[in-house]
Amino acid sequence: MHIQQLTLKNYRNYDHQDIKFDDKINLIIGENAQGKTNLMEAIYVLAFTKSHRTPREKELIQWDKEYAKIEGRIKKRNQSFPLEIVVSSKGKKAKLNRIEQQRLSDYIGALNVVMFAPEDLTLVKGAPQIRRRFIDMELGQIQPRYVYHLGQYQKVLKQRNYLLKQLQRNSTQDRTMLQVLTEQLIEHAATLLERRFVFLDLLRKWSGPIHYGISRELEQLEIKYCATIEVSEEANKEKIESIYLDKFQEIQEKEIERGTTLVGPHRDDLTFLVNNKDVQTFGSQGQQRTTALSMKLAEIELIYNEVGEYPVLLLDDVLSELDDYRQSHLLNTIQGKVQTFVSTTSIDGINHDTLREAELFRVKDGTVEI
Repeated sequence: MHIQQLTLKNYRNYDHQDIKFDDKINLIIGENAQGKTNLMEAIYVLAFTKSHRTPREKELIQWDKEYAKIEGRIKKRNQSFPLEIVVSSKGKKAKLNRIEQQRLSDYIGALNVVMFAPEDLTLVKGAPQIRRRFIDMELGQIQPRYVYHLGQYQKVLKQRNYLLKQLQRNSTQDRTMLQVLTEQLIEHAATLLERRFVFLDLLRKWSGPIHYGISRELEQLEIKYCATIEVSEEANKEKIESIYLDKFQEIQEKEIERGTTLVGPHRDDLTFLVNNKDVQTFGSQGQQRTTALSMKLAEIELIYNEVGEYPVLLLDDVLSELDDYRQSHLLNTIQGKVQTFVSTTSIDGINHDTLREAELFRVKDGTVEI
């Protein structure tokens, strides 16, 4: 799959921009604060309906404008179709093939995107929410119903936390509503956890051999899921629900005392092991970066295996963060098969045939020139 054309209107520092892209490599060059990352972000928003940079959607709208619009024409399975995202003070609208989608889970997955940016190098050593977000965004692309359950889980979690705060102030009040919300939370939590286990199994299948190759056959990568309950990855949804129910009953008083939900997918984490050692704690910076790169390359292969086509790859100012060996491994892997967008201030020091064949775009003051 690839993006044939992208149109931006009132988006960040872009007044109006219409761009046609090469189906292989697109090199976006410009100084800092000119709009390179805004362009990459727009592609990401077109795929996921949300930004990877900010939760405040009004920031996407150009100053003094009422709305921002992103339109894209996508080629997928030999068919061409339009996608559209409009962000305004009234909310967000997503159109697939010119038809507005009432649920985002019916839209996400139409365009598959993998982004690799400098912050992704903190996937290993960064905070747990970075790893949870990694799972949620990638799993949502190949299983759109996951997005629905994640949204419902977050909605119930917010309600439950609010009620726990009230009970914290007055622990004698009726707890019937807490029981209702707990049951609702468990239903969605079990679905999320079951699907995360399946996804992780697929991710291991691809990331292990990739990491072994990048490390010149010196390192074995393992990924462990760290749940807030004691549960086997082989457990089905009913078993997971039962374990959650027992756990919530066990810690009810502690949750009321703290005024927050203490277990669930929103507190889970991943651990990466290289040659049986925790990379986050004991790994070198090189090992941490190799692990992050392995995960991104594994995402590409996983999506291809599940969807049948390679996703679009966004490399946002990340090549300069990788040494020559890791740069070459990344570019050799994608060469000729993945539509790739590379943003950088300069290609000096990046010597690879892939970039010599790229379509070149220059960005200055929110304007793209070929």
